[in-house]
Amino acid sequence: MTLPSLLGVFGHPDDEALFAGGVLARHAAAGARTAVVTATWTPDTQRGAELTDALRILGAGEPRMLGYADAGAPHSAPGRPRLCDAPLDESVGRLVAHIRQFRPRIVLTHDAYGGLTGHPDHVHTHRVTTLAVQEAGLERLHPDAGAPWQPSALYLATHPHSALPALAELARAGKGMNTVPDERITATVDVRPWLEQKRAAVAAHRTEVERGAVPGLLAGFPAPVRERILATEWYIRQDPVSRASGRTELTA
Repeated sequence: MTLPSLLGVFGHPDDEALFAGGVLARHAAAGARTAVVTATWTPDTQRGAELTDALRILGAGEPRMLGYADAGAPHSAPGRPRLCDAPLDESVGRLVAHIRQFRPRIVLTHDAYGGLTGHPDHVHTHRVTTLAVQEAGLERLHPDAGAPWQPSALYLATHPHSALPALAELARAGKGMNTVPDERITATVDVRPWLEQKRAAVAAHRTEVERGAVPGLLAGFPAPVRERILATEWYIRQDPVSRASGRTELTA
């Protein structure tokens, strides 16, 4: 089966592996073009280097980074504004350029909650990506960002209420649990065949492992617990334009 090209857009290095590592690995293994845009940090930082390693494991090419500062780490992009403080039209335009250059059929990003933890960079990345997917297809917007390209669909990485039992260990560790009603889920993907790649990509973010962030918590959990948390990915589909036919699906 031919799978569509994917462009993931996430707030920080490690989000791509945690939220969509299985789907990225699956599409790459099937020969689809895959890539990731990361909104914060820069290539010359340690986390930028770790992102390079994680994307290589997932088959998602070289890092594409918007270069804004992490809300909680000014050293992530010295001299650059925080993502949440940057002019919205500027950040949208930067992302539009990546969309038009890569020309994906599907774009993946955070849901409106910003995922389980609701990190402000995740929430803002959702907003920027939602606008950029719309504007990338309009020829009179961002004329210096390349020829227009309209992705077929935007998929929001999320978790349903029914996943809460599988996430219990993260909840006990104090992580937020922003989940959505199950009926909102439009794609449930079993990524167990790519679980080892996903786990290795998460572990490649060594800074986050060492400081005890989510990659570090996962590394400390028993393998069955880690599998319960990582083996399924859920998405909410949004269509940027109305189409009577020819839907591009992120199939389970």
